[in-house]
Amino acid sequence: MAKLSLTTFVSLDGVMQAPGGPEEDPSGGFELGGWSFPYGDEEFGRFMAGVLGRAGAFLLGRRTYDIFAAYWPKVTDPENPIASRLNSRPKYVVSTTLGAGDESRWAGTTVIGGDLVNEVTALKQRTEGELQVHGSGQLARSLMAHDLIDTFNLLVFPVVLGTGRRLFAEGAVPTALRHTGASVTGAGVAIHAYELAGRPTYGSFADEAAEAEGEGGTGV
Repeated sequence: MAKLSLTTFVSLDGVMQAPGGPEEDPSGGFELGGWSFPYGDEEFGRFMAGVLGRAGAFLLGRRTYDIFAAYWPKVTDPENPIASRLNSRPKYVVSTTLGAGDESRWAGTTVIGGDLVNEVTALKQRTEGELQVHGSGQLARSLMAHDLIDTFNLLVFPVVLGTGRRLFAEGAVPTALRHTGASVTGAGVAIHAYELAGRPTYGSFADEAAEAEGEGGTGV
């Protein structure tokens, strides 16, 4: 079964909305789009090319699909590692408003609009390589609610926005993650990889300190 990975850009305060351009997603009155652009150096590009190189298929939300479909099919350079992968691999867009006729906008697209858990579980079973989600905040939050994301690639940019939609929103299911890798680009983007690790566990430092003190004794 393929692993499902999420790769997304977040600000230091957790905002993921419209990283790529001012007009990308102004919903909710968001006016700070394009905040990731100043940090797109060669190391950033190499990382993204490496991630996409592992893709067997892509799973995208409607908004991210519209953004990608308006740009990447026009990039036909076979040497472009990002465009070549996106254009050549199957793409599944989760939407209840798109129809079969919309699939012709980008070769290799299939619209899925049924039960999310069943659809994604079936995709994971038949995909060779990673099934990758990029951006797609609403979809990502739905997948996280059902523990369907196996790997998280979080690219944390050195900027605080103070407003905008966040990946881990209020009401998210408590989830434990295992840190599996980290690097920092020359422009200051901290890249962290995590794997799903079940539910958080809880305790008290005060209880631990009291227990340690009791074990030490007084020596009297």
